[in-house]
Amino acid sequence: QIMHNPNDNEQILNDVNQWLDKVVIGLNLCPFASQPYKNQQIRFAISHCNSDACLLEDLQNELNLLAETKAESIETTLLIVPNMLEDFYDYNDFLEYVDALIADNEWEGIFQVATFHPDYQFGGTEPEDTENLTNRAPYPILHLLREASLEKAIEHYPNPEEIPERNIETVSNLTLEQKTALFPHIFKK
Repeated sequence: QIMHNPNDNEQILNDVNQWLDKVVIGLNLCPFASQPYKNQQIRFAISHCNSDACLLEDLQNELNLLAETKAESIETTLLIVPNMLEDFYDYNDFLEYVDALIADNEWEGIFQVATFHPDYQFGGTEPEDTENLTNRAPYPILHLLREASLEKAIEHYPNPEEIPERNIETVSNLTLEQKTALFPHIFKK
């Protein structure tokens, strides 16, 4: 694992912005992302932690910040984790701590965490299955969402339950060339 230091922040943010712009918004995988992105209401936080305790502290701080800030200023936060949880199984295990932290703070129904990882794998799929691309990001990411904003967005969106299926179709139709361009962190030239 390459250890990233704060000097790499610009590169990390660049990678994540490119992924958001070209993949999440460009392929319309999340129809609710473009507005906050355009309005600069997405907070990008990088955690340089390499221990669970440290990362949980960063997560607590980011959720506190969201709790204290109006959605107009920060709609959502991407907590980017370049120095740990490189193994998807470790990442998956860590999510139990995330759930516990949300429960301990009585934030259930207020915040939820969406998950992205370079080796993301849905249950019941093979690692190389194309559908996993919908949640594959350049780094492990914990995406902190406001449940109220989510509900509001879904309310005005026709058939939100079809989004995952449509996303799988979208990524399945990509050519190898497109995949290499969109996911340089997975498909090495």
